[in-house]
Amino acid sequence: MITRRIIAAGIALAGTAGLLVTGALAQTGAGDAGKGHLTIAVFNGWDEGIAASELWKAVLEEEGYTVELAYADPAAAYTGIAQGDYDLTLDTWLPLTHADYMDTYGDDLVDLGAWNDEAKLTIAVNEDAPIDSLTELAANADLFGNRLVGIEAGSGLVTVTQDDVIPGYGLEGMDFVTASTPAMLTELQAATVPAASPDAAGASPGASGGGGPAGRNVAVTLWRPHWAYNAFPIKDLEDPDGLLGDAEGIHTVSSTAFVEEQPEVSRWLEDFRMDNELLYSLEDAMFGAYDGDDYGPVVAEWIADNRDWVDGLTR
Repeated sequence: MITRRIIAAGIALAGTAGLLVTGALAQTGAGDAGKGHLTIAVFNGWDEGIAASELWKAVLEEEGYTVELAYADPAAAYTGIAQGDYDLTLDTWLPLTHADYMDTYGDDLVDLGAWNDEAKLTIAVNEDAPIDSLTELAANADLFGNRLVGIEAGSGLVTVTQDDVIPGYGLEGMDFVTASTPAMLTELQAATVPAASPDAAGASPGASGGGGPAGRNVAVTLWRPHWAYNAFPIKDLEDPDGLLGDAEGIHTVSSTAFVEEQPEVSRWLEDFRMDNELLYSLEDAMFGAYDGDDYGPVVAEWIADNRDWVDGLTR
């Protein structure tokens, strides 16, 4: 789902979630053109997809392929895959979030299967909050400043929160604030990480100079997998009525031509599996401990630390 790292200095958030554009920005890696050139469509600001795409870029380049990452919004990405401009994307959430795109372009797309089946929309709060369930939030809204902090208006998470969660749990009295994913993460950090703490100035995202005192209650829209669960002391509120929907799978989806032209890579991607714990560790390395945009060296170090698992991706 959409997010981005929190930059340490002054909590300056440089999330690509605010940069959703129709066009694509490409990054190309060196490889042996003889094995083929692959273009992976990466959704702007969707960290799990950025992490998986950077991982596979490195893996495939080791195998001799030339790999290009093309950043675009989901609509442009699926159109591009269907038209043959891109080969695949690693960030299709099914059966709900991206179902409309599959319905629209399904004849020209191939679902290579889910590589993670733990994706879930959530409402998260600080771990020491005095409530554990969405059924308790309305009665304790004042403890959260009568605010629920969302992400981008029009996103699937905001839509389901507005249409289902708020009326379903009687939260109409709360101010549902929608701005951006970076803004939500800034609020989450300010409420949970003391500005002067070692974590705030060190490895944790959103380092020094926090924008507010830690220790206050906060409620935000979030999702799993997300590196914030490793970076901040937070917990999910229980959703006993299931209004946030069931868990989804994160699928790899390719063009029909790709499966025919690259059977070896297609097989590797069909067999690809990555649980949340491992994904969080990669996201932490890329978006937490590291402050920059050149992920190649960071991913290379992570691969070195997880060499046996990575080698298994292409066996």
